Amino acid sequence: MSDVQVGIVGLGGIAHHHAEQLVETDATLIGGMDVATEPRERFAAEFGVETYAETEPLFDAVDAVLITTPNRYHEDHAVAALERGLDVLLEKPLAHDLDSAERIAAAARAATGFLMVGFNSRFAPAVEVLRDRLDAGELGEVTHVEANYVRRRGVPGRGSWFTAEAVAGGGALVDLGVHAVDLALYLADSPGVVEVSGTTRSEFGDRADYSYLNMWGEDNGPEGFDVDDSASAFLRLADDTTVSLETAWAVNRPPTQEFYVRGTDGGALFDRASGELTLYDAGTGGAHHLTDTTVRTRDGDPHRAEQEAFLAAVRAGSAPDRNTVTEGVAVQRVLDAIYESDERGGAVEL
Repeated sequence: MSDVQVGIVGLGGIAHHHAEQLVETDATLIGGMDVATEPRERFAAEFGVETYAETEPLFDAVDAVLITTPNRYHEDHAVAALERGLDVLLEKPLAHDLDSAERIAAAARAATGFLMVGFNSRFAPAVEVLRDRLDAGELGEVTHVEANYVRRRGVPGRGSWFTAEAVAGGGALVDLGVHAVDLALYLADSPGVVEVSGTTRSEFGDRADYSYLNMWGEDNGPEGFDVDDSASAFLRLADDTTVSLETAWAVNRPPTQEFYVRGTDGGALFDRASGELTLYDAGTGGAHHLTDTTVRTRDGDPHRAEQEAFLAAVRAGSAPDRNTVTEGVAVQRVLDAIYESDERGGAVEL
């Protein structure tokens, strides 16, 4: 299949970025679907394609779909697409809660097509290099991953679906923490999480005096905010590797997207914000010494690389071996356990 016909379901901001990347590939962007009129009109004007208020006519015209709707509607559209035999790239998280994620996974197992989850951070060039070094054993045995995705002030538009628990399924943990959890488990080559201890907080988004310099979307005030704006967690994996997590939309500290990987023979720092990778090791040759190595890569858009992997799998007629629905469920289970741990006030065994 040399020319893949692709549609997009959910025509918000991220859909435009996906569409911009798609038009630079060998795939053909056929059209888009959204229940709201304004996004359809804007998308049609920008990309010159048909748009629809329902999925059926779009599904009739395509081989594969990208789903970028609010989280609560992932299940409806993903399951419908899978039942039609389409291949699906579904933006993170897999769903708004664990039950919905497991229903999506069940539909994917029964389908002739496949589902790939949009964990685009895995496709950053520096992460590709780091994963290669880890696979080669250069860092030895990974013992701990420190995962940070923290904004100083970055609550999305209060009153939007991002800040509504019923639609998003959570706040900063679901929006940003999902990237951090997935990337940490990917770098740890996770054998499975066995215990989770976590705390979620809502300290800024529900305040009338929330101060910020800029905001994605319009601020409709604290009444539209009923989710967490930060979370801290500690994970223990089946091989005794550990993961520490810090994620926040708003917090009184500098922002960071740093991921530290600690191994028995070396370590690494991946800065998701800058794309930079630094490797750390030590030796005794000549004299006892410590070495910090900066790795430079070609520039690359992780979303574009993710799309290329998805389209290659569609053409090959076989599911990709990463960003799988199984991995998506594993991440969703961790998010669910962090919320449960917060409610219990103690660790949760998985």
